[in-house]
Amino acid sequence: MVKKILISQPRPASDKSPYFDIAENYGVELLFRPFIKVEGLSSREFRLQKISITNHTAVVFTSRHAIDNYFKLCKEMRVEVPEDMKYFCVTEQIALYIQKYVQYRKRKVFFGQTGKIADLLPSMVKHKNERYLIPMSDVHDDSVRQMLDGKKLQHQECVMYRTVSNDFTDEERENFDCDMCVFFSPSGINAFMKTFGTAKNDEVVVATFGPSTTKAAHEAGLNVVVEAPTDKYPSMTGALKAYLSEVNA
Repeated sequence: MVKKILISQPRPASDKSPYFDIAENYGVELLFRPFIKVEGLSSREFRLQKISITNHTAVVFTSRHAIDNYFKLCKEMRVEVPEDMKYFCVTEQIALYIQKYVQYRKRKVFFGQTGKIADLLPSMVKHKNERYLIPMSDVHDDSVRQMLDGKKLQHQECVMYRTVSNDFTDEERENFDCDMCVFFSPSGINAFMKTFGTAKNDEVVVATFGPSTTKAAHEAGLNVVVEAPTDKYPSMTGALKAYLSEVNA
């Protein structure tokens, strides 16, 4: 039976989050505690990549962190973002977040449904003459570059932010009593192992989101009991509900 779950993300801003339904319906306590945090690159660090933001006519955003750090760097470097800049976002929620920085106009904002860049490719191909800039984390692979190369799109990837370990305090480490952890990135797995080593491997079951996270968890010797997304459970909350309905019945 699962009694306490650590969710390695910040606490949801809305009380309507499905995580709170899970806590109520399955009698579990939730602890929201990221193992990693995001730091933006300084303008000096970004300039070392020798990338000109104004040489691009469109930006691809995969997260709110990418949006925040793109506009932060533009401000720091006194780069004026052109009015006709186009924005391609992996979800509608991320697209709407752009309103924090620029006026939202449907004619220049495009978004996908699945959260994957592959879902954006048809829209990007329709605008094949754009020069795409893709802000990324320091932790990434070549899959995006390969996909865009495959469609013969003009693009350039750049690092605008990094993930760093959000270390546990001694008190947090000593009082850790969760019997399940939910991870969303390999960096979270690495931070967990840095904190506890293998001491919790036999005590904690793990839920993972994304194939790279799942792979990292297995390699670390963790007991993975929930994997998402799947065709049946595209969200982590859906997969968690299915698991808890069995073990907490």
